[in-house]
Amino acid sequence: MAKPKNKPDPRLNLWRDDLAAAHLRGEVDAPRYVEGHRHRMVAPVSALRRSPADGAMQDSQLLFGEYFDVYEVKNGWAWGQAQADDYVGYVLAEDLIAISNTEAAPTHKLAALRSFLYGAPDIKSRPLCGVSFGAQFCVTHSEGSFAALDDGSFVFAAHLKPLSDYESDAVAVAQRFIGAPYLWGGRESTGLDCSALVQLALGACGLACPRDSDMQQAALGRAVDKAEAGDLVFWQGHVGLIAPSNRLVHANAHHMAVVEEDFDAARARIAANYGPVTQIKRL
Repeated sequence: MAKPKNKPDPRLNLWRDDLAAAHLRGEVDAPRYVEGHRHRMVAPVSALRRSPADGAMQDSQLLFGEYFDVYEVKNGWAWGQAQADDYVGYVLAEDLIAISNTEAAPTHKLAALRSFLYGAPDIKSRPLCGVSFGAQFCVTHSEGSFAALDDGSFVFAAHLKPLSDYESDAVAVAQRFIGAPYLWGGRESTGLDCSALVQLALGACGLACPRDSDMQQAALGRAVDKAEAGDLVFWQGHVGLIAPSNRLVHANAHHMAVVEEDFDAARARIAANYGPVTQIKRL
């Protein structure tokens, strides 16, 4: 069986020993190269797994309305790449729909921490599902206090912002998640991990951000010696945001939640278990 020439990071590159994306031809060896087809997430949230099995590791999640480029569908699983951050993995095929080149693009995003989709523009109607911060929608028109979506559902309009409307304070965005439970690989308000909190907060401010903390440390900002509000602080396998008054906002497995706590105290506790701060980055 053909092997990759240089073993690119499988988290961000569409290759396996048996299959690779067509655009990687010449970079990796594979017995088969395929073109991807764009799909859109229609489930409220879907796990992006490391292998095609319900019990496989959840590396990330796709939110409602996000795009996913599919390169293979087999046994109910779609293998491909998330457009939002280039992360590669397996998603349940039933959670996706194929889109055409003529389909309208998303126009709005969910700015509230959480909201609901309804079958009618009526707060007393039965919700169809819950959706989380960062979900994307194609709004077609307004009906009273609701925005009508292209799939026939409705969402409370005040919970939305145009896709091009960005926040100005990533720390303030992260603080909205305080109390949300910690979940490995999670990217939504009902459960998220440390790097997802940073990714969502920076993304809300219009800043492209990789998915995992090691990628974030390598790609974002410039190194500084002393932390100030707005900085990112990295440990081996962990990241948080510095808030005013020397506070740290982070999703962590110690509290199993997003918390804000004294940075010096958190730094000492984390160092005792996982080692010292590896870097402080200023955006």
